[in-house]
Formats: sequence, C-alpha cells, structure tokens
Amino acid sequence: MPQSVPLDVNGQAVTVEVDDPGMPLLFVLRNELDLDSPRFGCGLGQCGACTIHIDGEAVRSCMVPLSALSPAQKIVTLEGLGSPDHPHPLRQAFIGEPAMQCGSCINGMIMQSAALLAKRRNPSAADIREALANNACRCGAQSRIVRAVQRGARAGSAS
Repeated sequence: MPQSVPLDVNGQAVTVEVDDPGMPLLFVLRNELDLDSPRFGCGLGQCGACTIHIDGEAVRSCMVPLSALSPAQKIVTLEGLGSPDHPHPLRQAFIGEPAMQCGSCINGMIMQSAALLAKRRNPSAADIREALANNACRCGAQSRIVRAVQRGARAGSAS
C-alpha cells in the first residue's frame, strides 16, 4: 500500500507516494520528482555524485532512507541553488573556469563546495581539497575545480 510522504525540496512543499519508505532519497529525487542533478554513482555514499543539502549540510542522498526525514527538513539539490534568472555564483564559477569535463562528479563537487562556503567564506586551496577529498573525480579537473570554488568564494557564494 503506497504511503504519502511530505517533503520540502528546493523550497517547495511536495508529497510523494512510495511503496517503500526505506527507499533512498536519491531515488525519490530522481524518479519521483524528476530532479536530474543528484546522480547515482556508487550507491555506497563514497563517490559524492548524489550529494544534496539537508538543512544546509552536505549529505549523500543514496544513504538517506526516505523514512529518516521529517517534513520540516529542508532538502536542496543543485536545481535549488540559485534560480534560472539568478544562477548561484558557484555554478557560474564552475562554468567560468571551466571546471567540468565528463560531468559525473560536478553535482557533488558543487554541492559539497556550497556547504563549505556557507561555513567558511574564504577557504584556502588546502581547505577546498580537504572538503572535496571524498568526491570522486577521474577526469583530472581537480585543479580547475579548486579554482572554481575560490572564484565562487570571491563572488560571495555562501548560501
């Protein structure tokens, strides 16, 4: 029997109908709400491709069962950072550097970076590398990613 679960996603109150409340939030975001940014990578919380924010903290959505959430918690995906008219400065910085090659890791890199900049407005390159250490990137864009985060910090992207 389907269960109705209320959520706050990207500032919108939504209700999803699920058969299994233990379903990972990642699948709800992608399959039920049609949000493309959180990606399925490893399914073990190790690669970072599925990173989102819950109440401002970067978390791996593949590791969060829907049943662990309350309707009061604020879920933000990459789609919720900024708006089409006013893109988030980090998104602009990643384009400007250019800090993307294949695109697999970018959701996690930007979401993890946004969480870092919300706590530390002017992180050093070492701080950025440490914050992003658990986000897998195999295409060699790491130095451009660090520059993009620094550029985003200069643009005042703490959100």
